[in-house]
Amino acid sequence: MEHLKAELSTVLGEKLSRLERISEQPYAHLYALYDNNGNAMPLLAKSYVCQGIAQQEAYKLSMLAREGDVRLPTVYGVVITQEAPYKELLLIERLRGVSVEAPTRTPERWTSLMDHVVESVLLWHRIDSHGCVGSVDSTQDNDWLSWYEQRLEVLWSTLLNVGAPLLTQADRSVLYRSRQCLDALFDDFDDGCVLVHGNLSLRSMLKDPRSDQLLAMINPGMMLWAPREYDMFRLCEPGMSEALLYRYLQKAPLAENFVYRRWLYVIWEAVSRYLHTGQMDRALFDRATRELTPWLE
Repeated sequence: MEHLKAELSTVLGEKLSRLERISEQPYAHLYALYDNNGNAMPLLAKSYVCQGIAQQEAYKLSMLAREGDVRLPTVYGVVITQEAPYKELLLIERLRGVSVEAPTRTPERWTSLMDHVVESVLLWHRIDSHGCVGSVDSTQDNDWLSWYEQRLEVLWSTLLNVGAPLLTQADRSVLYRSRQCLDALFDDFDDGCVLVHGNLSLRSMLKDPRSDQLLAMINPGMMLWAPREYDMFRLCEPGMSEALLYRYLQKAPLAENFVYRRWLYVIWEAVSRYLHTGQMDRALFDRATRELTPWLE
């Protein structure tokens, strides 16, 4: 930590008194910076354990800000670091606000907040990809089913060649069967690819704690072009998250088969995160397996 603080002091040209870790994700840690007098600085350092992700997120943040009307953190720079376990740092604006997970003061405010979020997301979802699909570093001309099938084959092949002790034989059986059922699961699919946030959850949204107004979106995922349903599947947790999903569906319906297809996305997203970070959300994976299994019969 001291080495990282010294490195950031050199980059910023100002001595830092301390760093405070305020968020920990499987692939990145977020630090608040404090100047020599102990005052919070108006920027954050996001430290990545994988090479190349900082540049991708910087590009994604700038693109979402340009194409939407909701605020996103300003990017100040990318720094290559030698401070293990990190590979690079992203210096971004420190935004005020609290997570949208915090309950609103009244039901009416929650409805208004949901409408604001939905309209902000729909602005991105109206940007057509013109045939492109994929993540920031691997966009290609392709249809979604072919691209996604290719992605699952890569994940499956990786699973077969590495140790994955957290996945049981039953888990692997469900994953195998889901690959075999892709054509049936996407039988009614005809949605084009659009600009997506890629990590849409209540934790990725900030609101004003007093007025309950949406302030900003943060922590986008690396997916750049994908169908709308691939942006919405993460809103699967009971309660406020699912309420926001249903609010979106009222204004911009998705295919009926999204009801079960979202669980396909959930289990394979969990596998991807497990392979990249070694961490797995067992409770979410098990719930997705229970919801998806009847549709694989």
